[in-house]
Amino acid sequence: MMKGFFKPKPKTPAELVRHTRDLLIFADRAAPEIKDAKRDEKMMELSKVIRDLKHILYGDSDSKPVLEACAQLTQEFFREDTLRLLITCLPKLNFETRKHATQIVANLQGQRLQSRLIACEYLEKNLVLMDILIAGYENNDLALHYGAMLRECIRHQCVAKYILDSEHMKKFFEYIQLPNFDIASDAAATFKELLTRHKSTVADFLSKNDEWFFADYNSRLLVSTNYITRRQAVKLLGDILLDRSNSAVMIRYVSSRDNLRILMNLLRESSKSIQIEAFHVFKLFAANQNKPPDIVNILVANRSKLLRLIAGLNNEKEDEQFDSDKSQVIREISALKPH
Repeated sequence: MMKGFFKPKPKTPAELVRHTRDLLIFADRAAPEIKDAKRDEKMMELSKVIRDLKHILYGDSDSKPVLEACAQLTQEFFREDTLRLLITCLPKLNFETRKHATQIVANLQGQRLQSRLIACEYLEKNLVLMDILIAGYENNDLALHYGAMLRECIRHQCVAKYILDSEHMKKFFEYIQLPNFDIASDAAATFKELLTRHKSTVADFLSKNDEWFFADYNSRLLVSTNYITRRQAVKLLGDILLDRSNSAVMIRYVSSRDNLRILMNLLRESSKSIQIEAFHVFKLFAANQNKPPDIVNILVANRSKLLRLIAGLNNEKEDEQFDSDKSQVIREISALKPH
């Protein structure tokens, strides 16, 4: 009769993580086709503890997260293989719990213990987990959850380097063009993050892989039949080539007549936004002071068309830099002499 008076003592953050791990181990081993009361009860309990973990890390409208509790949770989470279990068990969780799990993984990437990013230290030893997250793009139910986790993990340079140096980079050209718009957009966001976040790692990747990478980029993205793919690809290409870290790769790119022809075709697109983004890449061909003879000859042969196209380009926003770049490109092309 007295039982109701004594509430169980609330679990500490570390105990909560250990309890989550035990339940995840159960979920991992339980056959999904077995529907019994014990299994259902454990899965409901797992949903609840995952929600509790999220609450510790994010707080709510009434209370902010407590740093000490977050530190305890983080330390216990990475002390054993809880992250691996959470990722591999994600298919067995319901939609709402998957969302909470994704938010937990995202938050943990930025948690510091005595100024150490322990998620980074853990992932450095467990980079194969990225293989599971990337393969998630092939599963409609998991793609957006795994994609969000993946982008948060790419905050760590060791993770970005692992993916850039792997065969996975080639798969992104397929994922970006998946028929499901949301998944294709998510893959495009991850691809952009990989190619822009860690400057020195990206420059190293491009310097070793520029031939196959830009051949695929041109043939699969810049000339894609999908308007959104083309628009995103030409914008990202500008971001990559205009970054100072990639100047050596940029010079090689603008010395190729195949690349020039593709950009000239994009300048003729009916879409104004594609034209503007294409201009930002095309101006690099014009500005190159050491143009190879075949580049000069193509520009001279198409001079009148190009000058007319560029003069007609108008940026919707008032943009002095754009107008200045336009005038500069017109001067450069007008002054060219055929080889």
